Amino acid sequence: MLSAIAALGSYVLRGLAFFGETSELHLRTVVHLSRGNIELRPTIAQMANVGVSSLPIVAVTMLFSGMVFAWHVADQASSLGAGQYVGWVVAETMARELGPALTAIVVAARAGSAMAAELGTMKVTEQIDALRTMATDPVQYLVVPRYLAGLTTVPMLTLIGVVIGVTGGYLMTNMTTGMTADQYFGSIPGNLDEWTVAAGIIKSVFFGIIIAVVGCHQGLYTEKAAEEVGHATTRAVVYCIMLIYAANLALTTILYP
Repeated sequence: MLSAIAALGSYVLRGLAFFGETSELHLRTVVHLSRGNIELRPTIAQMANVGVSSLPIVAVTMLFSGMVFAWHVADQASSLGAGQYVGWVVAETMARELGPALTAIVVAARAGSAMAAELGTMKVTEQIDALRTMATDPVQYLVVPRYLAGLTTVPMLTLIGVVIGVTGGYLMTNMTTGMTADQYFGSIPGNLDEWTVAAGIIKSVFFGIIIAVVGCHQGLYTEKAAEEVGHATTRAVVYCIMLIYAANLALTTILYP
C-alpha cells in the first residue's frame, strides 16, 4: 500500500515538474519573440524540416484516412438514402477533427521526435553548454526557430491534409459507388461552414506549439548519458500525443459550443 502511494506521489511530482519546466520554456520563448530575437536562417531551416519534410507522410496519412472514412460514410449513407451528403460529411469531419488531429500526431512522431533527438544529442555532447559560454541563449538560438516552425507549418500542413483527405474520399466513392465529382463536391459549399475550417486551423496552431515546446523540452532536459537521448525521444512523442488529445478535447468544447 505504501509503495503504491509512493509511486503515485512520484508520478504527481514528475507531472508537476514537467508542467513547470514546459511553462517556463514557453514563457521564455514568447519573451524572445516579443523582443524580435529571431534567427532568420535557422527558422527557415526548421520550417523546411518540420513542414516540407513532413508533407509526404501527412499526405499519405490523410489520403488513406479520407478514403477509408468515405467508404464507411458512403456505405451507410446509401442505405439511408442520404448519398448526396457524403462529400459534406467527409469534409466536415476532416476539417473539424481528423485533419488537425491526424496531422499533429504525424508531425509529432516525425518532427517532435527529431527536435528531442537533436537537442538531446547537443545536451549530451555539451554543445548547449558551449553556447552558454559564448553568451548565446540556447532558447533563442535553438527553441525559437523550432517554435516558429511548429506554429506556422502545422496549420498549413493541416489545411493541405484536409484537402487531400476530402479528395481521397472522392476517389473512393467514385470507385465504389460511381459518385460523380458534382455529386460529391456539390454538397460541400452549402453545408460546410467557414468557421468549421477556421476552428480546425486554430486547433492546429495550438498543436504546433505543443509539439515544439514538448520536443525542445525533452531535448534540453535530457540527462547526460547516451541512452537518455533515446528515452527523451520516446517521451517527446508520447507526451505530444497525449497533450494533443487533451488539447483537442478542450479546444473542441471552446470552439464548437
